[in-house]
Amino acid sequence: MHPKSHALIVIDVQNDFCPGGALAVAGGDDIVAGINTLMDDFGVVVLTQDWHPVGHSSFASSHAGKSPLELVDMPYGPQVLWPDHCIQGTTGADFHADLRTDADLIIRKGMNPAIDSYSAFFENDHTTPTGLEGYLRTRGITDVTLVGLATDFCVNYSAVDAANLGFKVTVRTDLCRGIDFDGSLAAAIEGMKSAGVTVL
Repeated sequence: MHPKSHALIVIDVQNDFCPGGALAVAGGDDIVAGINTLMDDFGVVVLTQDWHPVGHSSFASSHAGKSPLELVDMPYGPQVLWPDHCIQGTTGADFHADLRTDADLIIRKGMNPAIDSYSAFFENDHTTPTGLEGYLRTRGITDVTLVGLATDFCVNYSAVDAANLGFKVTVRTDLCRGIDFDGSLAAAIEGMKSAGVTVL
C-alpha cells in the first residue's frame, strides 16, 4: 500500500481510445486489468474523462478541408486536429466497461468548445485550471502515479503539469499506451524525464 498522501490518476481509459473506438490507441484495453489491480494500493484514486461537446474546435470536422492529425494554429498555440471523439453522453465517451469506476473523483476535461484539454490539471492554454490541483492539495496529496491513455498526449501533459506544480510524479508506462506518430512517444518520455517525472 502507498501512503495516504499518494494518489493514483487514471487518464482517459474510455471506449473511443480503445480498439474499435474513434481515436483508438493500439492495445489501449490491455492495461485495464492491471489498472484495476493497482487501484487497491492507493488511498485516493482519480479518473479523468475526455468530455467534448459536439463540434469541438479540436475536431478536424470543425475545420473545412482539414483532416485528422493535421496541425492548425489556435489562439493558445498549435493544435493537432483529431477525429470526433469522446462526445458528451456517447458510448465512445464512456469508461471502458471493465474499468473499475469506484474512484474518489472523476474529473471531466475538454468541455470548453474553444480549447482542447490534454492535461488533467490545465486546459491547453496552460493557465485555465481543471480544479484537480486544489482537490489533491486539500486531500493532502504530495505524490501522484499516472496510468492510462495516451502516453504521449494526455498522460504526458498531465505528468509534466503535475511535476511543475510540485507534486512528486511517477508514470507507469507498463499501464499506459501511446499513439506515437512522428516520434511523439520518445519525445514525450524525454520531456517527462526532463520535467523531473520518474518514468517506470
